[in-house]
Amino acid sequence: MKRLCVFCGSNAGHDPRYRAEAERVGRLLAERGIGLVYGGGNIGLMGAVADACLAAGGEVIGVIPEALMGKEVEGRNVEHRALTRLEVVDSMHTRKARMAELADGFIALPGGFGTFEEFCEILTWGQLGFHVKPMGLLNVNGFYDPLLALFDHAVGEGFLRPQNRAMALADTDIEHLLDAMAAYRAEPVSKWLKEEKQL
Repeated sequence: MKRLCVFCGSNAGHDPRYRAEAERVGRLLAERGIGLVYGGGNIGLMGAVADACLAAGGEVIGVIPEALMGKEVEGRNVEHRALTRLEVVDSMHTRKARMAELADGFIALPGGFGTFEEFCEILTWGQLGFHVKPMGLLNVNGFYDPLLALFDHAVGEGFLRPQNRAMALADTDIEHLLDAMAAYRAEPVSKWLKEEKQL
């Protein structure tokens, strides 16, 4: 894995462990020689993971929609201006597609609606065979326990196949999660689609 896309909150959350873990992720990616791809933000966990990766000498590529450029939150620019590269795109849809194109895998840290949506969309793309890249949840302080339980419930109720549920890797430790992602091999897809261009 040359680059990983990290989805995470533009807020830091109430528990300081969330920021501390985001910083650990950034440092570890740099230490392992893995570039960071993310949403280009300078605030919340987004800013924390980017700053930590940069401080450790890592490559950080941000992708941000033009509509967010120049905005400020609590006196800070929304966009991060000190990245290895900041790509400005025309929409949120283009942003997600570009991040997926640049990355060899995906990790979700704690976050809100945007983080949930990004991770579930990339899972859906994997389920449909649009990509075969690993996808993981860093379950900091049990944050993703309810979502993982929902995934299991969907299997039990017949809305999700067990092999598709297994695509959502999860761990409480980032090193273990990265190891699992490096070993990940997608199963052949036999949903409804034939051959599709992969991201």
